[in-house]
Amino acid sequence: MKRKLLFVIVATLVAVIAALLAGIVSTAGGAHLPVAIQMGAAAFAVTLPLVLTVMSTIGLV
Repeated sequence: MKRKLLFVIVATLVAVIAALLAGIVSTAGGAHLPVAIQMGAAAFAVTLPLVLTVMSTIGLV
């Protein structure tokens, strides 16, 4: 049980890092702040289920 929780926390951290990178890259590309926030939110919303699906397929979660 603790192992699964740890992997879910790791997946969430990976998604947060992806969201931060997406926001920073879009801001560096000249996007306005609301657009950069939307890009970060979209990256988080896509990355978290993807990472959890991959972990589930491998058998970690």
